[in-house]
This record gives sequence, structure tokens and C-alpha cells, in this order.
Amino acid sequence: MKKIDVTAPGKRPERGHLHPLTLVQNKAIEIFSSMGFEVAEGPEVETEYYNFDALNIPKNHPARDMWDTFWLKQSADSRLFARPNLPRKSGLGQNLLLRTHASPVQIRYMEANQPPFRIIAPGRTFRYEATDATHEAQFYQLEGLMIGKNITLANLKAVMEVFFQRFFGGKNIKVRLRPGYFPFVEPGVEVDIWFKGKWMEIAGAGMVHPKVLENVKIDPREWQGFAFGMGIDRLAMIKYKIDDIRLFYGSDLRFIKQF
Repeated sequence: MKKIDVTAPGKRPERGHLHPLTLVQNKAIEIFSSMGFEVAEGPEVETEYYNFDALNIPKNHPARDMWDTFWLKQSADSRLFARPNLPRKSGLGQNLLLRTHASPVQIRYMEANQPPFRIIAPGRTFRYEATDATHEAQFYQLEGLMIGKNITLANLKAVMEVFFQRFFGGKNIKVRLRPGYFPFVEPGVEVDIWFKGKWMEIAGAGMVHPKVLENVKIDPREWQGFAFGMGIDRLAMIKYKIDDIRLFYGSDLRFIKQF
């Protein structure tokens, strides 16, 4: 019978490592929380209404082609995700899908809360795309929303400057806004940062479209605000100099242990 030396020192369990996407998300939450933003969450399985209709992207709108969508087969459990006060004969979307962006969280929050408010919504999103070094079928986004009486694009630019300067640790990081199109904002802008000697596109944003505010029963004549969205994967790739997004999802411990 094999003897056990009870006096031998025990082996310490190996310490785990936080995933780089977790590190980046935690850092982003920390920075935005310091600016008064609340974290909001929502389901990854969404209805067509919250993912598209309520965001000023009605059925057959050409802008839907911007989001390659994973549609789900309907089942008896569909009622668990459907908007309860939305009649099925209304023509608005009750079809289920994997959310293509985190914007539905904004709609759900605005339905349940009265302005003023400021929130961020980090979470996983899904697109039906071929994978390569810069594209994945699943990825993480961080979206933000600020609604108030006198919110302007100047407030958006200031928030973006503070965030990126703190996130990348450099006071010399500048932000510029370029015209861009997103159906749920008007005007829409692309957010670029001056980083290591060059301009880099990093986020999409704009002033919340009045139609979106009307859809959640907020009077656009009294309230206004901005929304923005950025990829957590992209932030991690820039911060840690990672050149292939697929490394985040490859389960290679040699990669994870570097962080």
C-alpha cells in the first residue's frame, strides 16, 4: 500500500488569468462609472422590434443590410422574449434573433426609466460574418447613452476625449468627429482618435433620432441626447497590440496567460 507523507508541503493551485476582453470591459466600466454612467444589461436573444423597429430601422429598410443577422426559429418559448404589450397583428417585429448590437439595451432602459440619465451597455453581440483576422461571428460591444435637457455633440466629444485619454493613458490623444450614417441617430458621426501619430476610426455615434425617443415615449421637444458604440475587441486589439481577433476565442492558454 502506497504511503502518503502528510508532512510534505501541499501544492498551490495555479492562479487563473482574466481574459483580455474582461480586463478591457472592466477598465471601460471603471472609467465611465467615474463619469456618472450606470451599467445596463439586456438579453442576447432579442426581438426584431427591439433590435430594429424601435431603433428606426423598420422592416425592408435598406439599412438592415448593415447588420448580418442570425435569425432564430420561432418556438413556443417566443413569448418569453416578445414585447408583452405589442399586439402580434401590429406589424412590428416579434421575430427572434441574436442581437446584432447592444442598442436594444438602450431601448429597454428608456422604456423603463425617465430622463435624465446616462448609461453604458457592454455585452456580447452576433453577426453572420465570415471570420478572419478582423472579423468574428461573435464579439463584444460597449454602447453608451446620455439623455438630458441640453445635451449636444460637444458633450459627446468631451466624454469621448476623457474616456480614450484615460483608457490609453495619454493626454495627447485627440478626438475628431466625421459625418456618418446610422438610422437611430441624426446627425450621425464617426469618432476618430489621434493615436501614435495617426488618425484611427474607433466608434460610431450621434444625436439620438427623435423617432427613437418617440418610440419609447420620451418627448424629443423636451429631451435630447447622444448615443455611441464601440467594439471591446477592437479596443483590446489596439491596447495589447493583438493582430488577430480570433485569438480571443481560441481557448489557447498560452495566449491567455500573457495577461
